[in-house]
Amino acid sequence: MEAVYQTTRQVARSNASVLLLGETGTGKELIAKAVHQLSPRASGPFVRVNCGALSEGLLESELFGHVRGAFTGAVNNRTGRFEAAHTGTIFLDEINSTTLHLQVKLLRVLQEREFERVGDTKTVQVDSRVIAASNHNLMELVDEGRFREDLYYRLNVVPIELPPLRERREDIHELVAFFLNHYNEQYDRYVVHLPPATLEVLEAYHWPGNVRELQNVIERAIVMALGDELAVELLPNAVRGLDKPRTGSRQPADLESLAHDLVAEGLNSAGAQEDALHTKIVNRVERELIAQVMAACDDVQTRAATRLGINRNTLHKKLKEYGLDEAKENNQ
Repeated sequence: MEAVYQTTRQVARSNASVLLLGETGTGKELIAKAVHQLSPRASGPFVRVNCGALSEGLLESELFGHVRGAFTGAVNNRTGRFEAAHTGTIFLDEINSTTLHLQVKLLRVLQEREFERVGDTKTVQVDSRVIAASNHNLMELVDEGRFREDLYYRLNVVPIELPPLRERREDIHELVAFFLNHYNEQYDRYVVHLPPATLEVLEAYHWPGNVRELQNVIERAIVMALGDELAVELLPNAVRGLDKPRTGSRQPADLESLAHDLVAEGLNSAGAQEDALHTKIVNRVERELIAQVMAACDDVQTRAATRLGINRNTLHKKLKEYGLDEAKENNQ
């Protein structure tokens, strides 16, 4: 993290594009804001766009704006986010979610600093610094033909990789202290004592949701606390390792065994095709993983999607595909 902070300070002084890499919840947006605030553009706007939250058509209009009549429902001219970020910084979160069609337009903005609004032929000049973020390996997407190589290199001028919280557990104590101060002030509480047993549990947990999950856990604890101590009992069952798996599901440690069983099953089946076997293994293991994470998140899809590092819509489709939504209804 010290290297991350040093790189952030150094790159902030320039106008270079920055690519933030890391799992969901590691603090990519905070680093993007820091780059902006430490830069000569600090007095200008900081505009965030979640590229994974909108369809291609809506995202294109959101980024570049549109003119009246450009499509059904476009009753007025609208300024896009790139124009709104003029003289400032635009942060493109989940850049890996963009389509190849939209990537062409993003490349042009990066190279030429110009674009046209949707439905218009007039060229708009813009001066905005681009910071992008991805929770997927973009080079792998390039190899798969799902992300343009030229756009990747345009974005990847200065890469900054944020490590997951499980790889920097020594920071947990200070992060907890920070969140305690923040939420004590926000909720007018006085939860100031952190017992060693509580810290031990927090440091032992694997934090799939990273710093964002830790923040939510501390906020919940302060809201529920009756005294001035952050007792172990205030932590969610998942953090304390007390979650019970749903009926018929496996423990996380069994996923590897499941994969080995499926491989053995495929090898013992005469005429088994390699591609079909691979698909079968992936689907079975993915289904088990999603079922476990949903159980750990009390079937709250937004939380589960965050832990899995995927879009909520993608999770919803997976639940339907694997029949997990039906299983939930049958158990209720």
